[in-house]
Amino acid sequence: MVRLQSFATLAGRVFLFLLLTTVPTLAQLDLSQAKLYLSAPEGPLPARARQVLVEEVSARTGLTFRSVSKVSAKGDNLVILALEENVSSLPKPFQAQYAALPEIRKDGFKLFANRELKTVVIVGKDARGLLYGVGRFLRKAELSGGKVIFPDAGFALATSPAYPIRGHQLGYRPKTNSYDAFTVAQFDQYIRELALFGANSIEILPPNTDDDATSRHMKVPALEMVKEQSRISQSYGLDVWMWYPNLEKNYSDPETIRKGLAEREEVFRSVSKLNALFAPGGDPGDLEPDELFKWMGQVAVALQKYHPEAKIWISPQSFRPDKPWFDAFFDHVNKGYPWLGGIVFGPWVKVPIEEIRARVKPGIPIRNYPDITHSLACQYPVPDWDKAWAVTLGREAVNPRPYDQKHFHNAVAPYCTGSISYSEGTNDDLNKFIWSDQDWDPKTDVTETLMDYSRLFFGPQFAYRGAEGLKGLEENSRGNLLGKVTVAQTFRQWQAMEKEADNRTLAQARFQMGLIRAYFDHYTAERLVYETELQRRAIEKLEGATRGDVDRAVTEAAAILESAWKSPVRPELRKRCFDLADSLYRSIGAQLTVSKHGAMPGRGNFIDNIQFPLNDAPWLLAQLERISALSQAEAKLKEIRLLTARTDPGPGGFYDHLASPESRHRIVANASWAEDPGSLRSPRTGFGLSLPGTEWYKTIPEIGARVPLVPANWNNQIEVLYDNPLKVRYDNLEKNARYRMRVVYTGRFKSHIKLVGDGGVRIHDAIKVGEQPVYEFDIPAEVTRDGKAEFTWTCETAERGVQVAEIWLLKTN
Repeated sequence: MVRLQSFATLAGRVFLFLLLTTVPTLAQLDLSQAKLYLSAPEGPLPARARQVLVEEVSARTGLTFRSVSKVSAKGDNLVILALEENVSSLPKPFQAQYAALPEIRKDGFKLFANRELKTVVIVGKDARGLLYGVGRFLRKAELSGGKVIFPDAGFALATSPAYPIRGHQLGYRPKTNSYDAFTVAQFDQYIRELALFGANSIEILPPNTDDDATSRHMKVPALEMVKEQSRISQSYGLDVWMWYPNLEKNYSDPETIRKGLAEREEVFRSVSKLNALFAPGGDPGDLEPDELFKWMGQVAVALQKYHPEAKIWISPQSFRPDKPWFDAFFDHVNKGYPWLGGIVFGPWVKVPIEEIRARVKPGIPIRNYPDITHSLACQYPVPDWDKAWAVTLGREAVNPRPYDQKHFHNAVAPYCTGSISYSEGTNDDLNKFIWSDQDWDPKTDVTETLMDYSRLFFGPQFAYRGAEGLKGLEENSRGNLLGKVTVAQTFRQWQAMEKEADNRTLAQARFQMGLIRAYFDHYTAERLVYETELQRRAIEKLEGATRGDVDRAVTEAAAILESAWKSPVRPELRKRCFDLADSLYRSIGAQLTVSKHGAMPGRGNFIDNIQFPLNDAPWLLAQLERISALSQAEAKLKEIRLLTARTDPGPGGFYDHLASPESRHRIVANASWAEDPGSLRSPRTGFGLSLPGTEWYKTIPEIGARVPLVPANWNNQIEVLYDNPLKVRYDNLEKNARYRMRVVYTGRFKSHIKLVGDGGVRIHDAIKVGEQPVYEFDIPAEVTRDGKAEFTWTCETAERGVQVAEIWLLKTN
């Protein structure tokens, strides 16, 4: 699927390039001297749309549209803003053009140009629609250097959103990788820009969540910023949601209820607008459905005291996802509480969306809550990610994934009434705009969104090249990194734009995010080649060791491996990444390192991982240190042979690192990634280690990183979620041979897992994973007698799932 998608992407690029270079330029409208006319009732929202247009044009061109109080049909150079109810006051040519376009619905707009009258007209179905029309104008216009050019004098568009909920979560708390450093003005601008791409909802967080209420980066106290976020959203006519988790353990206790309601009343009273409250059923929070719904009924009273029309939405997110819990949850949902607005589908919801839609009454809406911010250990991890990306970029790096995001959206959207994304900062910035465009119209081509994004934020000269550069960053993450030529190509694209960009563009955070990924990706690819070769040379040195020179071989092999950090490759690329990290901290408070930028560990600080080893050097060096301590040369040689032949299964045996492309054919999947991108029915690649004790880890001072002293393959597993079985099939075993399985259980899940063979033949009973990584078991003869075997792993009910890293089938007879 990924390869076909990549090919299709390449074909699309070629087609678009040919189209742009062979089709004659369309007639343009020069609006640089245009005047601005607003035809709408007096009110703050139409005036806000006009203000947005004037300010955004001025910021990019230095020009200021001068407002006029009347309009004629004499060929004046104009930009006209109007509401549908006021179209009849416009000159007849504009009325006729308006009437010729299809009708629009709530939040919709019509945008058209009149070549003869040198005018662009933007008409909103309502005040919010007018703002979205202004956004589309700004996205399509070429704004730079004292010029306002509308590229198509025959442009005509009538459009309305496909989904009524279109928004993003902007949490002001330390766990985010940048929002806690925003000023009020930065939130205003960010919310405005989201609205330019059709967002109509902003989800804010209360001061008290599963995170601290303060951070060293905060410019104002949390409650004060929550008030401002609500006020700003209201000023643009946007809906305001609030994510409010239930953190207490016992909501049947009168004192807990009193404190909880008092805390919530203070927050509800503080915000000027609140349309909906979203209470997750878990992550965080851990309530039984009976207690959850009773408590939310009490919260609803407090909420509607200050916001009478507000509703409460609840998600079936639960870390104990057993059948009774879900049965009780859906029973409550279907009772039709008057305060219940709907339910939310998001991360760690075990039940597939189509099943949820079937279990709740048709009139109860479902809101999507997609995780667009994480790359691994999440709802939508990058499929088949290379280990090099997992250990460097990690979970929360800058992660432009435009094609993936469109796929995630369209897989779930038919069951939902729209989406408000889960975000932990600006690292997912591009993904927000993809989701907004898809919520507006799921048929929107990704290229159109990327070109609009690049044109508006980078400048019109980068519309096409910026779009291609962003596509390239996503392409970098597909498949094996070693030997992937597109990484260098994408780097050259961004470097060329960097050289051409003016100071305003270079200071633009979105441009900086693209640059830092391009430099980081290229540096990582260069390191992978270098460190792979170092390991090959070190292994070759060890394999050639003899009794007379074993100590020298060990010393030289260790020196070769240590070259990765003592003589690093391409240090200038690494330095540029740190410089860009500093630039992003200055521009938007992005926290890409812990010590310098004050990031929360594991939350966006991927620059801290920039030198994390990309080979087995830490483990090999630990083994060489152990071998050096042996007193006999023969013992050293024996251990070296075992070391260099670690994955060798011996004659007639098999070795599989299940997450590697070479072994994926053994995994039995019920659905493809395209069919099940959230892996609720099928296996996926997992990353992570959680080994007991400090002896498994060591800090390498030269790179400032704490690294595991285990083979790199242990950090990469195949996994299934919840009670799905993991099935692995072997079809080419020797008939009637006996086998012993060596298996490595690593990963983040601490489940109790058991293993059976064909026909349910027991191989091992439930083992609590995490206490040791390597196990061995004899395979009963009846499992492999016919030369085939299917092994099935399962975990206990309500646990997170199963993770298996490596398997050896060792022939024992």
